[in-house]
Amino acid sequence: MKIDKNIIKELTDYLNEFNLTEIEYTDKDTKVKVSKSTSSISTQSTSIPNPLSPGRVAAEAMGEIIYGTEVKSPIIGTAYLAVEPGAKKFAEVGKKIKKGETVMIVEAMKTMNHVPSTADGIIKEICVEDGQPVEYGQTLIIVE
Repeated sequence: MKIDKNIIKELTDYLNEFNLTEIEYTDKDTKVKVSKSTSSISTQSTSIPNPLSPGRVAAEAMGEIIYGTEVKSPIIGTAYLAVEPGAKKFAEVGKKIKKGETVMIVEAMKTMNHVPSTADGIIKEICVEDGQPVEYGQTLIIVE
């Protein structure tokens, strides 16, 4: 795979121009993510096989590509992996789950919204930390 250095340069320029901390560009089978910390700018490129069926995702984790179904946040809020601190987590990597089973809670405006799994399978990756703010449509877990 050949990486277009102009795309990375352009994304880096946008990062600085708009004072962003992270920007991502996806085109067919190429995904480029540029993020900035206080000391340096890092780039990451992932090749994703195409086409993926709707509701399917390929995510890179530790150099390997994980295929599965994304469970996304239905709202903006704060993600919680358990009902309360110290309680048993809804979802853990390797756990078998069924469609409709609660995998996480997203709290918004003091309302706890249970997020159900969109597929039967095994949890391959949990994409958020307990207590982390999440955006609408952000991937919470990947089920295979």
